[in-house]
Amino acid sequence: MALERSLRVSQSIKKEIASMLQRDIRDERISGLVSITEVEMTHDCRSARVYISVFGDDEAKKKTLEALQDNVGMMRGEICRRLRLRFAPEMQIFLDDSLERGAKVSELLGKIARGEV
Repeated sequence: MALERSLRVSQSIKKEIASMLQRDIRDERISGLVSITEVEMTHDCRSARVYISVFGDDEAKKKTLEALQDNVGMMRGEICRRLRLRFAPEMQIFLDDSLERGAKVSELLGKIARGEV
């Protein structure tokens, strides 16, 4: 039961953060395409690990991560209000480069298939 709830809450948080990135968070440090790749919740829904992917150079990734970390307080409060949670979960934000690695692997496989490698 608790696992089911934490999974449901993590998916809702993922949607809300994506929505906030589009509409609510106005920070000039956020650049490029930002995707929420994963939200991991503890079983009691008091803590969340948010993984983001940023398409851009290393400087854009660093600045985007800093901007989101600076806005964590606002995001926590907004998530608590929107999802009607009793407690706003503590949130930690991490960079996830799995999408970029996947794109590089696909590119290499395409080159191999075309005989370029």
